[in-house]
Amino acid sequence: MARVHDDALVRAGRALRLVLLVALALLFLIPFYLLLRNGLAREEDITSPDWTFFPSAVQWGNLSELFDDTSVPFARSLLNSALIAVVTTAGTLLLASLAGYGLARIPYRHANKVFYAILGTLMVPAAVTFVPTFVLVSSLGWVSTLRGLIVPTLFSAFACFVFRQYFLGFPRELEDAARVDGLGYWRTYWRVVVPNARPVFAAVGTIVFIGAWNSFLWPLVIGQDRSAWTVQVALSSFTTSQVVRLHELFIAAAVSIVPLLLVFLLFQRWIVAGVERSGID
Repeated sequence: MARVHDDALVRAGRALRLVLLVALALLFLIPFYLLLRNGLAREEDITSPDWTFFPSAVQWGNLSELFDDTSVPFARSLLNSALIAVVTTAGTLLLASLAGYGLARIPYRHANKVFYAILGTLMVPAAVTFVPTFVLVSSLGWVSTLRGLIVPTLFSAFACFVFRQYFLGFPRELEDAARVDGLGYWRTYWRVVVPNARPVFAAVGTIVFIGAWNSFLWPLVIGQDRSAWTVQVALSSFTTSQVVRLHELFIAAAVSIVPLLLVFLLFQRWIVAGVERSGID
């Protein structure tokens, strides 16, 4: 009888966990439902006091209207955001991983001082460096250019910190074997360290990609021409003091999160492994 009672408690616990997970999943999916529901509805369905689970008439034409809208170059904004996010992610991974590997492995008596100086930049508010950075970018003639949007954001002190901490725990035996084969620091990094550090690269790269894709203030200031708009700047243009286009705003927001979902789904396994190994919280 005791065993039957224990089995019943185990089954009840599993059922309770399942119900809780389903409830949390539904709660997580509510914002996505709202985006799709309002993005495929008419303005009067969105603002109506009488809520319906689905709009009275699904407006698939809202999607084509979004890309045909001449006042907001949304397709160009998607392309700009994709280029900025990809290049920023690749550049940050390269620079931060090289810096982290050098600080963790290359003997240098001032390595700790350099590392602490890099960490110190994390305590400097972004607002403090915003104006000087803009003046520098403007003096170089990079306003409304992809260079102005990308170059100032290429190095990340946080990414450097994560890579340095990860490489401190990297197996030295692999590097020693590479040096026995005559490889220096540079070729050891490329041929041994990088292939064995893909999870942490995926984890850090995903964080950098999401940050670059969602960046708003810097692209808003630098991308003064419409041809340099990013997705976030384009989204803000649907709601102004003169006009509010809610259906376009919602469908545009739904389209803009698709790349983020694809990145997460493609690199999910490596992201989880990278978080476990690097200690990202």
